[in-house]
Amino acid sequence: MVEINTIKNKLKRDELYQKKKASKAKEKRDRRTTLQKEESSNPEKKEKRLAENVPNTLENTREFDETMVEEDAEVAADEATDEFAQYFQNGLTPKILVTTSKGPSAAVYAFATELIDIFPNSHFVKRKNQFEMRHIIEFSKNRDFTDIMVINEDRKEPNGVTLIHLPDGPTAHFKLSSIALSKDIEGHGRTSSHKPELILNNFNTRLGHTIGRMFTALFPHVPEFQGRQVATLHNQRDFIFFRRHRYVFKNSKRVNLQELGPRFTLKLKWLQKGTFDRKGEHEWMFKPEMETSRRRFFL
Repeated sequence: MVEINTIKNKLKRDELYQKKKASKAKEKRDRRTTLQKEESSNPEKKEKRLAENVPNTLENTREFDETMVEEDAEVAADEATDEFAQYFQNGLTPKILVTTSKGPSAAVYAFATELIDIFPNSHFVKRKNQFEMRHIIEFSKNRDFTDIMVINEDRKEPNGVTLIHLPDGPTAHFKLSSIALSKDIEGHGRTSSHKPELILNNFNTRLGHTIGRMFTALFPHVPEFQGRQVATLHNQRDFIFFRRHRYVFKNSKRVNLQELGPRFTLKLKWLQKGTFDRKGEHEWMFKPEMETSRRRFFL
């Protein structure tokens, strides 16, 4: 057979190339059709193929991390006495104070409104310029708040969230990005006052467990299933994606999802022991030199 690249006539060369390309595509379609017929009559063959053909991703080829948590008695003992134990063991109802940095813009107020809608029993308190963080923390403790959420901004756009668990910490600061308010999501649904269900994905290390427990403590223990609302915090490569949906039953086998909004992405920057203190001790802090590989993750 003549090699295509040896043909000098450009039109003839292109014609043969297109024929060869179409022939390969037909062979591929025929193989897929044959395989589909075989697997429809033999489901075990399909299961075997799917089990063997697992693609390599950054997630399943991540670097080994000795802090990965599985069934660990030591971790269970630590978590039984950590700062969130009162929530998990005694059923403490969350009460969240949402506020902003000094001199907030309209975009920050809009995002704060979305947070109030997400977290049941959350209250917005406008921050006056004379109030420092220590004043807000003391104010919140005296009024039995369990958490403080501070929205930070840069150039009149929200760019960070500081989360403080009361009364003894810890404090976490997240970079905030990719915000889409509910009104900007096409076809979004209307939220109701029902307490949502919560889904946490891929918080697998000791640090990830702490952050996961911190988020869990923001939601009531018992969701109201009749509302069919689900809040999801999905960790992928240390980026935490927030989504909120309502599930709609079409029949006994099919369920549709309607997005409620908002959408945003968080990335942990530091975790500090105790409540917020500029000179406090950090349990963990991200530094650029820690990114030694694309397959190294911390949560």
